[in-house]
Amino acid sequence: MNSFELNCIEFGYGRQPLLRDITLTLAPGRIMGLFGHNGAGKTTTIKLILGLMAPQRGSLSVLGGQAGTPAVARQIGYLPENVMFYPQMTGREILDHFARLKGAARSQVPQLLEQVGLEDACNRRVKTYSKGMRQRLGLAQALLADPRLLILDEPTVGLDPVATAELYRLLRCLRNRGTGIVLCSHVLPGVEPYIDQAAILFKGRLQALGDLPSLRARAELPVRLIVRSADSQGTLTRLNGSLPRLSALVKDANTIELVVAPGEKMAAIQGLLGSGLVEDLQIHQPTLEDLYCHFMDIGSQEGQ
Repeated sequence: MNSFELNCIEFGYGRQPLLRDITLTLAPGRIMGLFGHNGAGKTTTIKLILGLMAPQRGSLSVLGGQAGTPAVARQIGYLPENVMFYPQMTGREILDHFARLKGAARSQVPQLLEQVGLEDACNRRVKTYSKGMRQRLGLAQALLADPRLLILDEPTVGLDPVATAELYRLLRCLRNRGTGIVLCSHVLPGVEPYIDQAAILFKGRLQALGDLPSLRARAELPVRLIVRSADSQGTLTRLNGSLPRLSALVKDANTIELVVAPGEKMAAIQGLLGSGLVEDLQIHQPTLEDLYCHFMDIGSQEGQ
């Protein structure tokens, strides 16, 4: 049973389409990054999965059932981008309140507060919490009742680097236990190491979908090689003989940056290693941010 299945979904207001022919599937134990500019359709997609709205066309299944029904809703954890809590209540009281609403065991509350690092502040009023502390409390409420589907919208906003690292360690543990996870974020370098697949939306359409290796193969963006060499010019001379289209930048007497097409990467690496002059070699594949910009550019060109 998949965490959710969206098939040919369309949604809009009047003549303004917000989602057009969206097909997305998330398997259990997978982390999907859902990306796009503001207005691309991310929030609308999330609202459909949560059952807050119904699609106008297409079919939608969440955890094998109908989105929005109590039985399905109890199995979903959701952290919105801007968390808001009753300021006069304490952190413990907030979690107790949400546990009752969700039908979750209140015995979970102390463990969750400890898990997100709020055990020492659990009896303080939320109005005294920093933004990062409110974000941690929001994550704790999303984890109530051990959700099978977890949707996090900009989860690292307000978190310091240590808390961010702890968050991603927690998400990996949940994924390994079979939880399907959706991550929405504009901080692409931060989420890149943790997602299993990326879904990129552009003006309501699914512009790209897949894991990073498949998206790199589709985009065919160049690869950068940073070479530390005892003789930069000698290394370049040898490579130019076999790779005449090589783009190179000599940074200093011992460092070269090479830009090669994906299909020429291995030939370039073999040539470098065969020169006998290479002291160190770093391979920089196109990043998630590079891929995102590439597919956004394609979407813009197709819309012209």
